[in-house]
Amino acid sequence: MKRFSELSEAEVLALAVANEEEDGRIYLNFAAKLRDQFPGSAKVFEAMAAEEQGHRHQLLSLYEAKFGKDMPHITRADVKGFLKRNPVWLLDGLRIDVARRQAEIMEMEAAEFYASSAERARDVDVRKLLGDLAEIEKKHESLAAKLGETHVSGDVKAEEEATKRRLLVLQVVQPGLAGLIDGSVSTLAPIFAAAFATHNTWNTFLIGMAASVGAGISMGLTEAMSDDGAITGRGSAWLRGVVCGLMTTVGGLGHTLPYLIPDFWTATAVAGVIVLVELWAIAWIRWKYMETPFTSAMVQVVLGGLLVLLVGIFIGSS
Repeated sequence: MKRFSELSEAEVLALAVANEEEDGRIYLNFAAKLRDQFPGSAKVFEAMAAEEQGHRHQLLSLYEAKFGKDMPHITRADVKGFLKRNPVWLLDGLRIDVARRQAEIMEMEAAEFYASSAERARDVDVRKLLGDLAEIEKKHESLAAKLGETHVSGDVKAEEEATKRRLLVLQVVQPGLAGLIDGSVSTLAPIFAAAFATHNTWNTFLIGMAASVGAGISMGLTEAMSDDGAITGRGSAWLRGVVCGLMTTVGGLGHTLPYLIPDFWTATAVAGVIVLVELWAIAWIRWKYMETPFTSAMVQVVLGGLLVLLVGIFIGSS
């Protein structure tokens, strides 16, 4: 993968074309899934797709004028720093608030990308077009907002999240959730394996501390190195790394600290209850902030966590 700073102007334009094509298709998918129940919102997304196509034609025309007809194939997946999108447009029974929230995140990411690209551009025409597109994406009175006033009911608009909440999800909730999942689930097997292998609460506590802190350092560095925030607007990489690392450590310490209790079975029972609380909390956060249906989140997280727990107990008891 290339870093954004390593891209040439030709590659930036080619990437912008690919982004507009992808976003246009996503908006059309939203429109198709919402048309029966929310025809007004479907018109919003159809118009947004048309706007993306207009941007695409502008970018293609400029690319051809500057660099000719041969354009490199480059997508978000080839460049470090773009958000990994949750493919909500593939869901059956797509909720209107989920679609509109995803569109807002896409627009915010596009605005950051164009603004960063315009700052780096040396060609005047390229700089102007990228700057203009950044302003279009940033405007509160953009096409999406105006059409929302025309086609979307007050009830639907009331469901839209504020910009501050979107940034909270991108900068804090996502890295924190990733850390909490890793810390809570990945440490289950070694901690409970140690517990049932030794029946020694102090040794189990030391192993749990080592696993939790070690996982926190690893996850924190991974998050900090994964995205510098230049494209996505996710804020300081090291802040996200600290959030991710701390939540990873907290997730592991939750079922480690009970082993400060001298009695093995009492400590294990308390740790088991805490594990259930941790798994429920992860499922709730995924439902609240990540658009995952609560039942699905519970099945995925609880089933996965219990399987890891049973593996640890089985190995430790062998």
